[in-house]
Amino acid sequence: MGIDPGLTRCGYAVLHAVGPQVRPVALGVIRTPTTATLPARLAELQRELVALLVEFHPYAVAVEQVFFQSNVRTAMSVGQASGLALAEAYAAGCDVMQFTPNQVKDSVAGWGGADKAQVQKMVQVRLGLSAPPKPADAADAAALALCYLAAAPMRARISQQASQASQAAPAVGR
Repeated sequence: MGIDPGLTRCGYAVLHAVGPQVRPVALGVIRTPTTATLPARLAELQRELVALLVEFHPYAVAVEQVFFQSNVRTAMSVGQASGLALAEAYAAGCDVMQFTPNQVKDSVAGWGGADKAQVQKMVQVRLGLSAPPKPADAADAAALALCYLAAAPMRARISQQASQASQAAPAVGR
């Protein structure tokens, strides 16, 4: 599952992967009313995220890392939404990873400076969709999930080698 955090619009994408085959299961956006109080909006976002985690039982959740925002208010709300997503995914037992926007663009489009249209087009191609996913928040969430899938084999190999190394290490002490 990929999550593009935001307080007004939080994109999500659930993908099913078996080997090299990846298919979309759910793509969408969670919206909270801008007229509601911050606590009410965060509570609504939390309820929706938990409902997605319960419905789809993802193995892993990839969340966009708040890397840089020129607007402090936007950065704060994205950070709050991101924190909810990270905590709820972890509490649900998911493998949780964060990726910067440039890491996602590089993984999906082959260039860290790709624009939103390029990312949407590559998500469309990679998932075999008839049109680029919209809104952009859902496409970004799908790109995050694809980035996780691209990084997963390397992470598994590193984890396996670390486990083997710790088992092979001689015992110290009595």
